[in-house]
Amino acid sequence: MTTIRKIGFVGIGNMGNPMAGHLVRAGLDVMVYDIRPEAVRAFVAQHGGRAAASLVEVAEGADAVITMLPDDRVVRKVVLGEGTENSVAAGLAKGSIVIDMSTCNPTATRGLAEALAPRGIAVVDAPVMGGVVFAKDATLDIIVGGESTLVERLRPVFQAMGRSVICCGGVGTAHALKALANYVNACALVNAIEAMTIGRKFGLDSKLMAEALIPLCAGRNHPIEKKVIPHILTRKFGTGMAMGFIAKDVKIAVDTAKSVGAFAPLAERVSELWTAAVEKLGYDIDQTQIARYWEEANGVLLTAE
Repeated sequence: MTTIRKIGFVGIGNMGNPMAGHLVRAGLDVMVYDIRPEAVRAFVAQHGGRAAASLVEVAEGADAVITMLPDDRVVRKVVLGEGTENSVAAGLAKGSIVIDMSTCNPTATRGLAEALAPRGIAVVDAPVMGGVVFAKDATLDIIVGGESTLVERLRPVFQAMGRSVICCGGVGTAHALKALANYVNACALVNAIEAMTIGRKFGLDSKLMAEALIPLCAGRNHPIEKKVIPHILTRKFGTGMAMGFIAKDVKIAVDTAKSVGAFAPLAERVSELWTAAVEKLGYDIDQTQIARYWEEANGVLLTAE
């Protein structure tokens, strides 16, 4: 298994700059390219490495090229060229790898892999969790999708930039998981804000609510650690709380919001879904069996395989 030594890096922005800098410090041969020449000059002055004047140059002779770009449309244009010879693919040799560390649509990532396969160029998607601060101190969590032997070859590269490498499966799975993780985070944020604004209108103190919700929701009641993993994935469904009771409590929250004229669209929809699940599955079954409502609708099972 050939060691990855020569890396091209496209996209030297707020995230890409420190990430590529860590690769230089890890002793890899790094050449960087950005649409802004001044960003490339600043990178070389700060971190070392080499500057590329074009996409073809950043890819020539590289074992792998990393892209850290705004979206999948930009990634595809940079890699494939779309009518221009100035592209990453034009400079890459057979057996090389495109590592897309951007946050992209997973379907587009699979399309890119299909386009490059006839040229003998592989694609690995490796989006990151964590912002600029984590990029600077190399504590990013890196989610990786791709052929397993390629991922293992690239592990030292990822470890130079992050604290963990989460292997997901085939090409596109990492981009899917990144988007879904952000979806969960976005829902949790709106969920907390909505609950607290209802509480504030009812007369509760904001700081008190924020501090109380940590042990009440994120501590021993954390839905993934305390319910999804031990009860849904194992099919034990044994938390001891009836699904009907949760539906009742969610309805009380909605009724409370209505009593003070609070804006609560998420709560209203969640209440509708719990009520529908109870009607379909039963009032007295364990709360975690609500997973079946989504499993049956999607034709999948959430099991620990």
